[in-house]
Amino acid sequence: MHHSILLLILLAAFAATALAGRLIDRTPLTLPMIFAALGLLLATPINDLAQPHQLSAATRLLAEITLIVVLFADASHIRFSRFRHMWQKPARMLIIGLPLTVGLGTLVAYLVAPGAGIAMAVLTAAVLTPTDAALAQSVVENDDLPVALRQTIVVESGLNDGLVLPFVLLGALLVSSTSGHEGTDGLAIQSLWQVVLAPVIGGVVGAGMARLSDAAQTRGFARKAAGGIVFLSTAFGAYLLSETLGGNGFIAAFVAGMTFGNLFADDMGFVADFMDDIGILLTMSAFVIFGAVLLPQAFDHVTAPVFLLAVLFLTIVRIVPIYLSLLGSDTHPRERLFLGWAGPRGLASILFTLIITDEFDLPGEAELLACVSMTVGLSILFHGVTAHPLARWAAVSR
Repeated sequence: MHHSILLLILLAAFAATALAGRLIDRTPLTLPMIFAALGLLLATPINDLAQPHQLSAATRLLAEITLIVVLFADASHIRFSRFRHMWQKPARMLIIGLPLTVGLGTLVAYLVAPGAGIAMAVLTAAVLTPTDAALAQSVVENDDLPVALRQTIVVESGLNDGLVLPFVLLGALLVSSTSGHEGTDGLAIQSLWQVVLAPVIGGVVGAGMARLSDAAQTRGFARKAAGGIVFLSTAFGAYLLSETLGGNGFIAAFVAGMTFGNLFADDMGFVADFMDDIGILLTMSAFVIFGAVLLPQAFDHVTAPVFLLAVLFLTIVRIVPIYLSLLGSDTHPRERLFLGWAGPRGLASILFTLIITDEFDLPGEAELLACVSMTVGLSILFHGVTAHPLARWAAVSR
């Protein structure tokens, strides 16, 4: 297929979904479902565009950009005044639920595939623990769901990818050590330092940009259309500064968004406007590449244990730890089950896997990537179809 024809097909799909957006909202379909399927249909011509390592690098870059934008935008809607009264639920899910998820996931992965070893089981559990902010959009934007539950999902999906990083690096350290590879010294301390430093950098960048933006608006220096530029500058500035200084860029972007959203005195409508345009385009593009590049690789290496792991990680491994972590809180059993289910896997899991396989020479890389891609593919389908019905079901408890 000629490159121009391929580009025209993608542009036509982008335009069609934009024009039929409200119609799509009335169906069980979601944008990630549509564009992952489109990517799978166009897998052959897209994979002919470049070498596999080039496509892998492009996939990683696009996933990073999309995740930074979504994390910052979602966090900018969190209000400290409300969060003071609802911090317990996301804190329980992150402090209790996340380690339990990694622990149960490690046990399940080892029982399903004991031949891969306990080290690979730890790594598999770690990369499949973080939830995805982009895939959670259909739930977060659902007005049927109480604000407290929506903000709980946003906070958890925004912070859990950074908090799970020590487990990811621990798994990589164990796999590398058992396979005789060098260069893993100091990873544990480095990962902890990333988690500690990132919120500080994100808070400083977010607060500084909010104050500068307010001053520019008050004195009439800034044009009205400058909001999108400020949005991108703050999000990517926090990410890049944190990565440069040794922090986790995604946590920094999330905290910067939360700080900016609470301190910026003017209207924050430009964030929603940006996400309705460029943000959706980035998300659609990311899932096209996922469907074209990663899903075919998953199908090539999928086995019964890989498929079973994907199903278990989306259900028991996620729901049981989250349900247990919320026992004793002011949540209804329906809400605990819903919060356990409302943890789609997506860009964060893909990114962690690509980063780890790029930086370490690990045995079983193809099987790990297949497991992650299969889990994300099933998550796009199942979480997309059930988002609105289960949100209404959970809202009944309120």
